[in-house]
Amino acid sequence: MLRLTKIYTRTGDKGETGLVTGERVSKDSARLWAFGTVDELNSAIGVARSLRPDKNTDAALAGIQNDLFDLGAELAGSPPLVRQEQIDALEKLMDRCNAKLGPLREFILPGGTPVAAQLHVARTICRRAERYCVRLKPAGLVVPYLNRLGDALFVLARWMNYTAGKADVFWVKPQRASRRNAR
Repeated sequence: MLRLTKIYTRTGDKGETGLVTGERVSKDSARLWAFGTVDELNSAIGVARSLRPDKNTDAALAGIQNDLFDLGAELAGSPPLVRQEQIDALEKLMDRCNAKLGPLREFILPGGTPVAAQLHVARTICRRAERYCVRLKPAGLVVPYLNRLGDALFVLARWMNYTAGKADVFWVKPQRASRRNAR
């Protein structure tokens, strides 16, 4: 049975926090930026799930949220938890969606349905988490997982628009002649 304890410990009041290993680090360390952003990403995916995507997408997002807990724990000092199978699952998910979406021929702007728009927000947070992790240079599969997840969130955003019958929002490339006339 889980015992409830106080959520506050006061051990972080001086700007440090404890890792899984027991080591104390600055709350401004590269490691904290990395796993704090992974936590933010997990929350953004939770918002997308609260917008009620279809059952299969919701199940995929729930799995991703659990993967992100593994990834965050690994960044906090646990032994490697991210496995190749998790990356493979993201690739299979993208392949299933892309089989119906068809090739991408234009740049897409974030938008469409509320779920798609939120998945684009999650995608940008994922890319930031990836940049922090590249700087941190963690061992294992953290960076490849985040790289693939950013792609998967993009594809899922497109998938949400597709299944809702809503077109992707395409970038309108500016006309060169229009720029000259504006001067």
